[in-house]
Amino acid sequence: MHSELPWYAIRVRSNFEQSVAGTLRWKGYEEFLPTYRVRRRWSDRTQEIDRPLFSGYVFCRLDVQARLPVLIIPGVVSLVGFGKAAVPIPGEEITAVRAIMNSGLLACRWPFLQEGHRIRLTRGALTNLEGFLIKVKNQWRVVVSIMLLQRSVSVEVDAEWVEPVPLKSRILAPYGIASEGSAARDLRF
Repeated sequence: MHSELPWYAIRVRSNFEQSVAGTLRWKGYEEFLPTYRVRRRWSDRTQEIDRPLFSGYVFCRLDVQARLPVLIIPGVVSLVGFGKAAVPIPGEEITAVRAIMNSGLLACRWPFLQEGHRIRLTRGALTNLEGFLIKVKNQWRVVVSIMLLQRSVSVEVDAEWVEPVPLKSRILAPYGIASEGSAARDLRF
């Protein structure tokens, strides 16, 4: 498929993420299924396995007008959107999640954030990545979100790599929502 096509989130049945991603790839679609490592314990052993970062979702570039070949894949529930209209995922959000997955840094699932400090990383493997800054157990983390799914991923970073994003450039594109509030002005470490 063509890389100019927009990204869409595909809602899939529980535990069908790998199967749907494989079928999309086999059919020639560009798909993206970010995963993270988790340790699972059974009564007789412990094993590390890959789990979907966004459970129940697979990302795919496609022409929404020709979506039927995607919708008939076993395990696919629907395209994510509002009402009956599928809504594309901004390419910048997919690029940010891909950068985290390719950085080699330890990434994990994170609750979706609606408030917080918007920051930009100035050094390290994720230079120029923008996200929200949080602190967990004396460690700084950057959270990147897929707004439409209300899902997020976080990655640990060094506080020296972080700079605040100026208030005037804080537009939640392409949703057209401007960030406001005094929290944006007092970013301190």
